[in-house]
Amino acid sequence: MAQVLGTVVPAGVWRARREAHRARLEGMIGGYLALRRAGRSHPVEDFLFTYYGHRPGRLLTWHPGAGVVLEGARDFGQAYRDTPEGTTLDLEALLPKRAKSLAWTRDLLAATASRQPHLGCFGMHEWAMVYRLGQEEVRHAAWPLRLPPGEVAAVVEQRGVRCSHFDAFRFFTPPARPLNVLQPTREGQRDQEQPGCLHANMDLYKWAYKLSPLIPAELVVDCFALAREIRSVDMRASPYDMAALGHPPIRVETAEGRAEYAARQRDFAARAEPLRAALVGHCDRLLSLL
Repeated sequence: MAQVLGTVVPAGVWRARREAHRARLEGMIGGYLALRRAGRSHPVEDFLFTYYGHRPGRLLTWHPGAGVVLEGARDFGQAYRDTPEGTTLDLEALLPKRAKSLAWTRDLLAATASRQPHLGCFGMHEWAMVYRLGQEEVRHAAWPLRLPPGEVAAVVEQRGVRCSHFDAFRFFTPPARPLNVLQPTREGQRDQEQPGCLHANMDLYKWAYKLSPLIPAELVVDCFALAREIRSVDMRASPYDMAALGHPPIRVETAEGRAEYAARQRDFAARAEPLRAALVGHCDRLLSLL
């Protein structure tokens, strides 16, 4: 692989970045960590650490990314090697192991970015996950549905489901799956995902942490911050009533609610675009070193 001559980052600069990274995250996840210590769950915030398998401790750990030498640093971690100037990621050890996943991730992100956003799903994926279930059977059974199960089913049947995201579709109830206009598969993921999808844009966080520590931690947190906002809208548009948690409903069963949801989708798609492009750029640069 090509030799990487790392940019030396002065000690004062990288230490300030590390402190800022931790402070930023503590402002976002401090409440979640306090609830977890108290043994309490939160159906909106928990998702970011249960469905996404990146633990808070790993998210809080700052890393500079590839091609950077941290002036004066030593023994920074298993993935790093020390040099006379400081420490740097050991790309000769890391990159060959990550080549296949880097190429797959890059192609998925680039394919998604190449498509126009579709904004007509109106969050029906969350409704399809509770379709024809009773209150006691739903995933978040501690939180009431805004409508009786029969009315939830009627909304799904009236509006239809247009979900392109396999990792949402796989949680549909069995009777809801045939109602989806598409039948997404894991094998077809690269050809199906589109940039208007809330879950595809939340998943930028997943691809970012899977690329760690090869990309800067700041980019991972940018993706996490967006995913956190999207998760709130995802649950606000769901049939659950989580207003008591500070997540008032977006009533997608109404014309006004659907218009609000589509506007949120459009905003998230625009904000996800530079993050997706940055991830593709990092993948391209890393693949060019192999």
